Formats: sequence, C-alpha cells, structure tokens
Amino acid sequence: MSGIDVVVTGLGATTPLGGDVATTWDGLLAGRSGARTLDFEWVQRLGIPVTFAATLAVEPTEVLPRVEARRLDRSEQVAIVAAQQAWQDAELTDSVDKDRLAVIVGTGIGGVGTLLNQNELLQNQGMRKVSPLTVPMLMPNGPAAHVGLAFGARAGVHAPVSACASGAEAIGWGWRMIRSGEADIVVAGGAEACIVPITMAGFAQARTMSTRNDDPEHASRPWDTARDGFVLGEGAGIVVLERAEHAAARNARVYARLAGVGTSADAYHITAPDPEAIGQARAIAAAVRNSGVDPADIGHVNAHATSTPVGDVPETLAVRKSIGDHPILTAPKGSLGHLLGASGAVESIATILSVYNGLIPPTANLENLDPGVGLDVVYGEARKVRLTAAMNDSFGFGGHNVALVFTAN
Repeated sequence: MSGIDVVVTGLGATTPLGGDVATTWDGLLAGRSGARTLDFEWVQRLGIPVTFAATLAVEPTEVLPRVEARRLDRSEQVAIVAAQQAWQDAELTDSVDKDRLAVIVGTGIGGVGTLLNQNELLQNQGMRKVSPLTVPMLMPNGPAAHVGLAFGARAGVHAPVSACASGAEAIGWGWRMIRSGEADIVVAGGAEACIVPITMAGFAQARTMSTRNDDPEHASRPWDTARDGFVLGEGAGIVVLERAEHAAARNARVYARLAGVGTSADAYHITAPDPEAIGQARAIAAAVRNSGVDPADIGHVNAHATSTPVGDVPETLAVRKSIGDHPILTAPKGSLGHLLGASGAVESIATILSVYNGLIPPTANLENLDPGVGLDVVYGEARKVRLTAAMNDSFGFGGHNVALVFTAN
C-alpha cells in the first residue's frame, strides 16, 4: 500500500454512559456502569429471563428534530447523532470536496426494531398501517446511507456487516479508502440499537448474556472469574479519518494516527472463538505489520473482552502470541456493555483518547482476575501512562477479526 498517513480529526458517540464523547470518556475513567433494569412491558409479558441491559443515557429523540427522528430507525438515529458530533468536532464544513468524502458505518443487526414493529402492525391491523419507509428504516445500510445523505458524501457510502466487528471494520475500510487514494475524508464507525424482544430472547436462549438481574451495574465483568455473560447495549461511535496532508492544510486538530489495520477470519465456529486464538493473532500481527510499529512499542490493548466465560481468555492468548506479554489491557464493556456492531467504533474512540490523554480507563467490575489472562490489566482506577502506540481489538460471530493500531501524532 501507499505511504499515505491517515489521521483522526473528529470523534462522536452516544452510549449508555453519555450522549457524547466527553461524558462517555468520563464514565469510562470513573469505571461507571451503563447497565440498568429495563422498564419495557414486554420483558415481563414474554418472560424474558434477563431483565436488564445497557440502554442509551440520552435518547436520540432529545437531540434530533421530532419529524426527522420519526422517519428513522433507532439504529439510524444514533448513527446520525454520533456522526454530527464527529463532523462538528473535526470542524468540517459544507465546503469540503464531496467527491472526496466517503461514509462507512457498520452494524451487526440493523433496523430490527422497525422490522418487528411494522410486522406487528401488518399482522394486527393490515398492510395499510405499514409505513412506506419500512424498508429504508430496516435495511442494514440505513445508518450509513442516512449519514452519507446528511453530509453529501459522493466518494462512496458503505456498510460492513460483520457482527460485533462491524464498527472496527468500517474504520479499517476507511483507512484503506484513504490509502488507496479514493477519498481524503472518511466518516466511519458503527451503530446498533437492538434491545428488542427477539434479540434479548435469542441471546438468552443461547445463554450468552449475564443473568445478574438483581445487580445490573455489576453484571458485565470482563476477565473476572465470576463472569457469566455479556450485557446487551446500544449506541454509536463515529470517527473522522483524514489524509494527513489534507488535515494539515486546514490546520485540523489531530487526535492520533491510524497507523495499521489487520483483519482475518477464524473459519472455526459460528459463535465460539477458536480456543487457540489463531485467527485473532493473525489479525493483530497484520495490524502491527501494516503499521510499521515495533511490537514492543504497542503499550496498550483496548480489548474486545465481552465478559463471557469462553471468549475473554483466548484474546489475551492472541495478544501474547502476536505482540508479547508487555501490553497493558483494559476492557470497556465492563462499563458500556456490549454494543455489538457499534462496540469496535466506540472502543476505538476510547483507544484514541488513551493515546491522546495518556490515560487507560479501568476495567469495571473486575475483582478476581482469571489466572488464564497472564497480562497486566487495568482495574480499580484509571492508570496514567505515556503511549506511543495502542491497539483496539474487535471480534464477531462468524469468526470476524479486526485489529486497529493507533499511534501518537
């Protein structure tokens, strides 16, 4: 690939910890939890055995105009909220060359809320009650399409669907588009909003979610010996990626450089990670190789660790295999819950801010570290550290693996 440098000039997010990046970051540093008991009537009516999730701290309808919000699925709403923040943070204007502007927003599930609601209307009240906007609201490329329309992006609008690796893969695609010369600016990230009956029931049946109904705030416990599953969350994270020369020409603030991207597939199982972490290690090694950074200089890994008994430890094995035993780890899902297709993007923002601010947030709710981890994990309180390079890992059902290396500018 070319020697073009790609930098991060804008950040935007809406999460269970806050309606913007600053509040989310403060929540992560404090080890605060976004999990809470659900007050939806369907939880009791349908007998859903898990009665909590990490819902948004700020409803998108409090931010978006009412008429606009009604025409969007919740996954599209959160994508637009986060994208508008990132655009403003990067101090971009309508004067940018739209032919050199691209949008890539991934999602794991897409507009399932719309699908369920409109199908219920169809079955109970007939097709005249079905919205003519049903398909644009439920399609997985909806978040990307609406963000692309909002900014007039003409270099390309794409929507990776790679389960829980979607948001990170979108950022990786953005890096490749800029490096290949297809775009100067890429608005990239992930969006997810699927705290609905079918996903809650499906994950519960698969026994992948925590059942700590009496203590939601302490349910997500990455790497803890008492972990019993993830906490479903919702939200969006968007970054503005920019060709370094383009950013310098407009005197843009740079948070970090996106130095390397690595992807792979396990080819092992539809939901379980390879216990030997071969695919994950390949993605991590590729990201380091593409970045040109010495493995010894990767001081921090922001881990995918979801708080599941089978998933947390293999990732640390992959880190040891491909980088070594020196990186300091943290797992944001202790605070955020699992945002599925948005997780890799929101957690990339946390990684970028760790590099920018020299702070690693603690892994919330970690009390007894699983001895299989074998690495230094930050928990209890945030840790001050000078970072020249850090990595974000994201993995998804189907064996999708993505690793992103960020360096200090």
